Amino acid sequence: MSTFSPAPGAAPLTRQVAAQTAMEARLMLRNGEQLLLAVVIPIVVLVGAVRAAEHIDLGLSGRAVDVLTPGVLALAVMSTSFTSLAIATGFERRYGVLKRLGTAPLSRSTLLAGKVGALLVVEVLQFVVIGSVGLALGWSPEVSVVGLLLAALLGTAAFASLGMLLAGSLRAEATLAAANLVYLLLLAGGAVILPADAYGGLGDIVAWLPSGALGEAMRDACEGTVAFRDLAVLLGWALAGSVLTARTFKWE
Repeated sequence: MSTFSPAPGAAPLTRQVAAQTAMEARLMLRNGEQLLLAVVIPIVVLVGAVRAAEHIDLGLSGRAVDVLTPGVLALAVMSTSFTSLAIATGFERRYGVLKRLGTAPLSRSTLLAGKVGALLVVEVLQFVVIGSVGLALGWSPEVSVVGLLLAALLGTAAFASLGMLLAGSLRAEATLAAANLVYLLLLAGGAVILPADAYGGLGDIVAWLPSGALGEAMRDACEGTVAFRDLAVLLGWALAGSVLTARTFKWE
């Protein structure tokens, strides 16, 4: 007769990350405000900018839809991995959710990995929806798969680390205000939608911002090339943000 032998202990790391990823993804997809940032605003920006370019000279070097669609894909990455993540995590701190997670066998790195995994799931959906809208508007990309994947992954890592930095060090209300303010500033002047050279003399400066580097890397990837310089900039932001987050993140 066999006997049951309990084996208490934490689940394997991969199972912890998978479970956290699934939970975070469900929460994001059920939240109307998150979907507004993730899908609705980027689509409105894409359609509006392409239609406006038919009447206003934006000084673009190519067809408006071919330049703007990769920029809106970059905007989608930024809105999800930075703004949505920062606000959601900030209020999780406020309501004690992170404190309860801290009592479970869930390390900071596991929590961050689960959140980043959920971001990637949502971003796949964003790319499908926004890409479909772009194609309907006449977008004709020559995609470098390697360049696109590296841009999405490093862009997500960079903005997620910065979002967690805000959420882990500021009060929830301050995180809400700061995340939205930074989002609007980068949307307007961060070379995420328009190329850096559209900003004239400021182009060389904004190209070093994570938004500018992500926008340029995404545009190059959709033209069939890999923007190693911009990817290196994103990697630098990701490393800096991760180090600062690890030192300053508070569970409550």
